[in-house]
Amino acid sequence: MQINPALVESAVVLAVVLCVHMAIWNQHSWCSIALFIQAFYVQHKWDRLLRSGGAVFQFRPAANSGIVPASMVMPLLGLVLKEKCSASGNVYFERFSMVVTITGMMLALFLSLIALGITRPVPTNTCVIAGMAGSAILYTTKQTLTVSEVIEVLEVLLIFVYLSLIVLYLLPRCFTPGEALIIVGGISFIVNQLIKRSLNLAEVKGDPVNYFLPVIVVGSLLLGVFFALLFCFMESETWVSSLFFHMMTAVLALGILMPWLSLFIGRHPIMWLLDFVTLNDRRLCLLGYWVFLVVVATCVVLHQNYQRQSGSKKHQASTIVRKYFHLIVVATYVPGLIYDRQLLHVASVGCLAVFLFLEYVRYFRIRPVGQLLRQLLTLFLDERDCGPLILTHIYLLLGMSLPIWLFPGPCAPKGILPGAGGLVPYAGVLAVGVGDTVASVFGSTMGEIRWPGTKKTMEGTATSVFAQIIAVAMFLIFDGSINLNSTYSWIVGSITLVAMLEAYTSQIDNLLLPLYLFILLLL
Repeated sequence: MQINPALVESAVVLAVVLCVHMAIWNQHSWCSIALFIQAFYVQHKWDRLLRSGGAVFQFRPAANSGIVPASMVMPLLGLVLKEKCSASGNVYFERFSMVVTITGMMLALFLSLIALGITRPVPTNTCVIAGMAGSAILYTTKQTLTVSEVIEVLEVLLIFVYLSLIVLYLLPRCFTPGEALIIVGGISFIVNQLIKRSLNLAEVKGDPVNYFLPVIVVGSLLLGVFFALLFCFMESETWVSSLFFHMMTAVLALGILMPWLSLFIGRHPIMWLLDFVTLNDRRLCLLGYWVFLVVVATCVVLHQNYQRQSGSKKHQASTIVRKYFHLIVVATYVPGLIYDRQLLHVASVGCLAVFLFLEYVRYFRIRPVGQLLRQLLTLFLDERDCGPLILTHIYLLLGMSLPIWLFPGPCAPKGILPGAGGLVPYAGVLAVGVGDTVASVFGSTMGEIRWPGTKKTMEGTATSVFAQIIAVAMFLIFDGSINLNSTYSWIVGSITLVAMLEAYTSQIDNLLLPLYLFILLLL
């Protein structure tokens, strides 16, 4: 009997939702169950729209809509963060986490309403279920959020609506509906938070490190949208256009983003950054080691392209070759996690800015290196790079970095969480760097028994779980701050659940898996 992979994927997500519900058991966790039920029904409507071509925008082909796993990410993330902040007595971040939860639920409901509105004939049963879930969530919102927090949720929803229209129009076939929900929803939330804090500078507090990410995200968004619209009306490959692009990038960075960032950190960002990276010799050693790894990765790209140009019949890099970069990223992140997480945080944000800038240069064919980047990166395309953007390397960076960026430092005494929470910053390394890499390599080379309904193999999943357990043991040896407190069975169960999600999901696993492992380890 043929098994629908989307059903197994939904079953794994339900298991995660139930784990969170049993651990927290409050109004919001009940709402998360209601949200899952309506998302399960709505996903079938979205899948039907994608197969029939009835969706308003062009989404990534050869994948389901991904509504179920995407709809639950932000609500579950807010729930587990709220629980940790409540236990530590941090009221500000507890309220902030509640806003994250409700915002995620509202964004998921909005995406459901779109599918129900364009489906013909109108799916009455699904509308009833979505209405009941929406009513429960709205009632809980009224009971738990203040008026200002509700306004904040509505602001994010408004930004999400307009940003979705722009992104999905300018970038066809780059995302599934679920991936668009996670990415555009996250960007909308960051934009709203940055605007809110910019208007209340007197209340700005916290580590200056935490302000780099939102400023970089907003700056990259402004740059991309501006030139995507501008180059609809003019040629982007000329030297004049390229010079204008570089000038406007410099103006944005030096004239807008730098002063904006200085308002948050109280100093000139470049001077602060110089003091930050030269604080001690260990940071300089880490930076030198990371520069060496950048050179190694660049040599791998150039060597693979040289092989293609020298007459090799292989026109695309194999799975094993692409996983070289996963190993390089693991070698980059693990020393940073062990010795200096703040430096890793800032370096990963800077790397994101560089990746986005280079992708703009490649996409717009900006001289002098735009066309060269197109030639070099084409070799490493996979079946998920269907649209005009090449996002695989950016997703890899996000998957490794999100657990570090989302780590609830203000709610963790001395920056360390007890039990399985000690592995939370390592969620990206475990799920993507170790688990996904081992599953792909062993599954493609030695796997014979396939999971029903997928191309993934049982051998790949089993070796993935085993490799992650070994990695946890290695982290325990080298990172003395981790104290698991007999939570080994929970860690093994969490890793196994996420490995099953990797086997059955058709979404971008580099983005989805670290978030779900982060949620489970944070419980």
